[in-house]
Amino acid sequence: MADVLLPNVTAELPLKTIDANLILYIIFIIVVAYVLTWLLSFFLVHISERIGWYRTSVTMIIPLLKLLVYLVALYYIVIAIIEPSLTQMIAFSGLFGAAIGFGLKDLFADVVGGVVIIFEKPYQIGDKVTIGDRYGEVTDIGIRATRIRTPADELVSVPNYTIFAQPVTSGNAGDLAMMIVIDLYIHPESDAEMAMKILKEALVTSKYVILSKKYPCTVLLDDFPFYKRIRAKGYVNDLRLEFEFKSEVTRRAWAEFKKEGIRPPAFVPPASDPAGAQGEADA
Repeated sequence: MADVLLPNVTAELPLKTIDANLILYIIFIIVVAYVLTWLLSFFLVHISERIGWYRTSVTMIIPLLKLLVYLVALYYIVIAIIEPSLTQMIAFSGLFGAAIGFGLKDLFADVVGGVVIIFEKPYQIGDKVTIGDRYGEVTDIGIRATRIRTPADELVSVPNYTIFAQPVTSGNAGDLAMMIVIDLYIHPESDAEMAMKILKEALVTSKYVILSKKYPCTVLLDDFPFYKRIRAKGYVNDLRLEFEFKSEVTRRAWAEFKKEGIRPPAFVPPASDPAGAQGEADA
């Protein structure tokens, strides 16, 4: 019955004559939608940069506004081509969805992924995230892809459907502050208790740290066969200062280690070491 109904409905769709004016009108709508989304993103990002702590609260509405603009643009394009009734519109939407599912399934998966990201918020614009093997700050969430700026200042486009296939980790979950893990390795015969005190002092006195009940800090010790790992956990007051925070605390701690005769280990764990890898993942 559906096979009979759908062709009849689509056959009755009052298609308008496609001429140069109609094509120009559709192009005009697409251009206006693109310019409007660009302007909204530009001004909201500009405003967010000026309000400091509430930056992520502003940027989180950008993807939603983009989706709204694109849906309105699509509506005007559809009614410019046809003048359907409600029943015909529902039938046409079903056929359109089926066509997309068969012919443009990858693009459709990206669009669905974009909608899921916008409403479920596994990450937001401004978050520090790890998607697959990519780590960086989310600079834009589009309908098709998410753009990430890596620590090497590379702009990477990650297809939105990736959230269905790979784990996604957000380091700050929409907050401006973010936990940073700093691992320092010392010789197994060095004074670990003194090293912990020095590292904690360097952590809590950093100009980049934020300390409160919500943002505590801690220093932990792990003993391995060829080295001891001193791990500090603290929150940087602005996630964009992640590497400045780690660098400052590490530099100050090693300067004091040297004064106290605390030596580095003869064996430094490689990047593939689970201890070192976990520190990078937590960071």
